[in-house]
Amino acid sequence: MKTEDFDLVIIGGGPGGLTAGMYASRARRNTLLIEKAAPGGQILMTDWMENYPGFPEGLTGFDLVQKMKKQAEKFGLALESNEVMSLDLTGPVKTIHMTDRSITAYAVILATGATPIKLGVPGEGKFFGRGVSTCATCDAPFYKGRTVVAVGGGDTAVQESLYLTKFAKKVYLVHRRDQLRATKILQERILENDRVEILWDSALTEINGFNTIEHVKVENIRTQETTTLPVEGCFVWVGTFPNTGFLNGAITLDPSGYIVADAHMETSVPGVFAVGDVRDTPLRQVATAVGDGAIAATSADHYIDEVKARMGHGNRPAPETFAAAVQA
Repeated sequence: MKTEDFDLVIIGGGPGGLTAGMYASRARRNTLLIEKAAPGGQILMTDWMENYPGFPEGLTGFDLVQKMKKQAEKFGLALESNEVMSLDLTGPVKTIHMTDRSITAYAVILATGATPIKLGVPGEGKFFGRGVSTCATCDAPFYKGRTVVAVGGGDTAVQESLYLTKFAKKVYLVHRRDQLRATKILQERILENDRVEILWDSALTEINGFNTIEHVKVENIRTQETTTLPVEGCFVWVGTFPNTGFLNGAITLDPSGYIVADAHMETSVPGVFAVGDVRDTPLRQVATAVGDGAIAATSADHYIDEVKARMGHGNRPAPETFAAAVQA
């Protein structure tokens, strides 16, 4: 099977990956971005963004992704829908094994993001995707005039619970602590919303029903008292875990499984960089992922020059040559 050669391969099409793709393509690198689902990642689940710089009126996550994608493609970024199964990161040329073929690149940027964590309680698996959801933007309209329960206390949980109130007549928000972890402005909004009832110091322990969710059980952690709540939907936002399983120990991870990267976004393997939610970062926001992507692409650009010089493979083509190849 023929192996295709690229300067740079980006795995993952969220904001960090798309930004890296834009910077690399603009630098005239022969770049391929691989995304196994739709470009955008978790941002597609965000109904409204009001804290991304440059958009004072706010915009949807979908709209922001479309703008990023269009801008990256303008500079010649190639996007492919595929899944990376494994990587061979030994040596100066990396090999990326996908479902249907293998490709090579001098550098790789990992932008695979993270997956929402499940509660692991009885009934969650039975109703996941048909009553249990991790995406209010996707599923809130199904619960117009109904009562739902949400679990979590961070920015995502609070923001998505507020979105639920546009449809549900009542939202129970279950949180294990006695105060929310969300930013102050979000806390103020949810505490003032009369459609939300917060159950402090509590954990959801069961999800029950026959064909659909009918009720859930919530236990107060302090008193061990259990309450049965009649609800028709359950939304879970209790964190994420990194999508790093396919790496199979090829690079260094932190104890939680996130990729360890330095200030240049480079991992323990030279020529392999990590951006966004998949790396060990103190803040997981679109703005920080975009910054990661810009840094990683620039670092990869310098690295590729060095590797090509050592291997005698020459440098990048002239801009007009690259542009002609992209349009061909």
